Amino acid sequence: MDLHGLGTLVTGGGSGLGEATARALAAEGARVCVLDLNQEKAEAVASDIGDAAIAVAANVTDPDEVSRAVDKAHAAFGGLHVAVNCAGIGSVGRTVARDGTPFDLNNFKLVIEINLIGTFNVLRLAASKMLENEPNEHGERGVIVNTASIGAFDGQIGQVAYAASKGGVVAMTLPIARDLSKAGIRCNTIAPGLFGTPLMLLAPQPMQDALISNIPFPHRFGVPAEFASLCTHIVSNPMLNGETIRLDGALRMPPK
Repeated sequence: MDLHGLGTLVTGGGSGLGEATARALAAEGARVCVLDLNQEKAEAVASDIGDAAIAVAANVTDPDEVSRAVDKAHAAFGGLHVAVNCAGIGSVGRTVARDGTPFDLNNFKLVIEINLIGTFNVLRLAASKMLENEPNEHGERGVIVNTASIGAFDGQIGQVAYAASKGGVVAMTLPIARDLSKAGIRCNTIAPGLFGTPLMLLAPQPMQDALISNIPFPHRFGVPAEFASLCTHIVSNPMLNGETIRLDGALRMPPK
């Protein structure tokens, strides 16, 4: 799918992987709706991109807010062809703490709600709009790209909620691709490893060095632009469908 002139939506677009993806899509000629819970961040990214972008503040778990955001993008761009889900949160906590305290169930629910249910909420509403598109020469009407994590496969001690949420994103990728195949809408997922996002780079340098020491090659954190580059390739390659792609420099996370 040629991105030039297409309407796209990126959740978590105000920073990190989402911001890099919004910028990469715009660089390929797409028009981008930068969706973020933080309105100021979304507006800053959209303003920097220029006339090809709009900003929308929305909570990905809220059906009404996301529906309005999708409608706004569709109206502004005359159609919606691509949705990239980058919004998400982390979580740390053992199933049972050393003092015997069980994991906070409300925290578990929150992580699942944002990372898994929020992802599905956005893609289901975006896919509904994509059905209105005329198919291109490959029969495509749209593309969905979700973000999982290396934690979906190599969840570490204390990552039970996060790993469960990202594992759910991986597990639903193929059935969604199959569900939407007759409509000509593809669905893929990227499972990034350790990336140099603003949050990661706030960690103390000794901690960063310890994490990098486990990455075989390249022996460094991933760069958000590399994640974004894979997103644009997924959109452009019509044979990529129903796939989860690990983007982790051959890293396999140790237990802790």
